[in-house]
Amino acid sequence: MIDPLAEVVGLLQPGVRYTKIVGGAGRWGVRRAETGQPSYCVILDGACRLAVEGAPPLVLQAGDFVLVPATYDFAMSSMEQPGVEAFGMDPVMLGPGEFRLGAADGLPDVRYIIGHCVFGSPDAALLVSLLPRLVHVRDAPRLATLVQLVDDEARARRPAREVVMARLLEVLLIEALRSTAGTAASSGLVRGLADARLAGALRRLHEAPARAWTVAELAQEAALSRSAFFERFSLAVGMAPMQYLLTWRMALAKDLLRRGACGIAEVAERVGYSSASTFSVAFARHVGAPPARYTRRQEAPGA
Repeated sequence: MIDPLAEVVGLLQPGVRYTKIVGGAGRWGVRRAETGQPSYCVILDGACRLAVEGAPPLVLQAGDFVLVPATYDFAMSSMEQPGVEAFGMDPVMLGPGEFRLGAADGLPDVRYIIGHCVFGSPDAALLVSLLPRLVHVRDAPRLATLVQLVDDEARARRPAREVVMARLLEVLLIEALRSTAGTAASSGLVRGLADARLAGALRRLHEAPARAWTVAELAQEAALSRSAFFERFSLAVGMAPMQYLLTWRMALAKDLLRRGACGIAEVAERVGYSSASTFSVAFARHVGAPPARYTRRQEAPGA
């Protein structure tokens, strides 16, 4: 059975940028501006506060995992309310990949692993828009273990390191996303898959993206009336069913073209178009360039 979430994460092409262990003591605070890069954090012990733009403040405790698929402005701080000056203090490096915030002496009040990764897909922004804005999971030992493995692999210099880290990150992201409480998640694919009725329609759509789907047929897969399905899908996923289908078809087409897996005519057939010319018109309208030109751009040095 096709897993839509695994497909999206696979197309994102995640890779590790860096990870570090951070300890904090006393009054401390760190603020980061929006980078657009995905970030994740697991609290090893202790507790701290997290404030992400557009989301309610959180108190994080040992065992908590947080994933932000596209990092917005955020601040982490001690449980004791820090003053403005605390946010201007630079972290102290204790050793390779390990830093200290706040008081330099004594045991830390909190320790956490924080990591920043990159999505290699040129469609990252589009694909990330299908995911929740913030994922917060409590008491998930599997996630903590995966983060430890990612951190260990990032610091080692073993053969095939990048391949192993990419696979670990895929598993980490999927595990985090499927652990999200469905109705609490912001609109996107994860929330759609948490709805038993919509999940069936989404899986069928991903199993056969080339099929000439109609809203009525997808509604039938969900055992809902056409109007009820359209409204429920749009609210949960954040876009109308046919818009989602078009978005997914174009993501698949761009991936096939980038990989040079087949010619334009075959790409057109595999994503549901009756001819190369019809596909080219739709692709150019959606992407801003016809398939042939898009392919040449991807093949150009530095693309």
